[in-house]
Amino acid sequence: MDKMKLALILVCLTAAFVSVAQASEFWRGFYVNFGEWNVNYPGNETGKIVDLGLDKTAGSGFRSKYPFLFGHIGMKVKLVGGNSAGTVTSFYLASIFEKWCELDFEFLGNVSGEPYILQTNVFAEGKGDREQRIYLWFDPSEDYHYYGILWNHDLILFMVDDVVIRVFHNSKDLGIPYLEYQPMYVYSSIWNGEMWATRGGADKCDWNQAPFVASYKEFDVDSCPVHSHGDEYVDSHECYKKLHSSWYGSSEAGKLTKKQVDDLKRIQYNYVIYDYCTDVKRFNSTPPECARNWPQFWSES
Repeated sequence: MDKMKLALILVCLTAAFVSVAQASEFWRGFYVNFGEWNVNYPGNETGKIVDLGLDKTAGSGFRSKYPFLFGHIGMKVKLVGGNSAGTVTSFYLASIFEKWCELDFEFLGNVSGEPYILQTNVFAEGKGDREQRIYLWFDPSEDYHYYGILWNHDLILFMVDDVVIRVFHNSKDLGIPYLEYQPMYVYSSIWNGEMWATRGGADKCDWNQAPFVASYKEFDVDSCPVHSHGDEYVDSHECYKKLHSSWYGSSEAGKLTKKQVDDLKRIQYNYVIYDYCTDVKRFNSTPPECARNWPQFWSES
């Protein structure tokens, strides 16, 4: 009986330690970078959940303390419910170079009863214009869902829960810059995008519904921080070494699995509502990287 009690105590202490570690994860890795008066920390474990708010005066957001180079980065988000028209909730990675790199999740709000639109984008050395928009297959305001990015030397995956919704392959051989040397900070925010976000700006924010609140939790960073204590080159070199010894830099992680290919095909055929690769009004010819990044351009094996 004494051994059983001791085992139970150890289990409880372990659970308590894990809980505290998770609750403090936000404070260890992130800080509020604007709109602090619109940020709240609900629940009994302060810092485990972070609510970002938007009112008529301002939005709010947070940023990681350090930038990261390669890895697996994500978090769970529950979006604004009800009439969210005009709001933009985001989770993205971005560098601070003049010709910056950026990987975007932007959730475009809509009037009640209409679905959210998820817009993703890729910037490499200051060049973006790679927007893709999809409808989600669930209501993202009803519960938390995981949104993540896998980034290695071969490809970048955008993920919703366990589903790959987009891939961006390294296409340097085609003359397309790749995100391979600029460490990027992790950002999340909610802001007023009523000039363009919902039906091209036709539907505005209903400020009677404010504050609009998006909720974040389970911050997941398996990556290499660049602390840059006077020598960013040294830090970056360590991140390249970690990449080649990590699971996310393995040869398996650099290739799509059959499930991931099937996921991409399902997303393309059922949920894509805009794809820059097929926008003939913007581009005279199909951007060269599209041949590697979307199933409709892949030959049947």
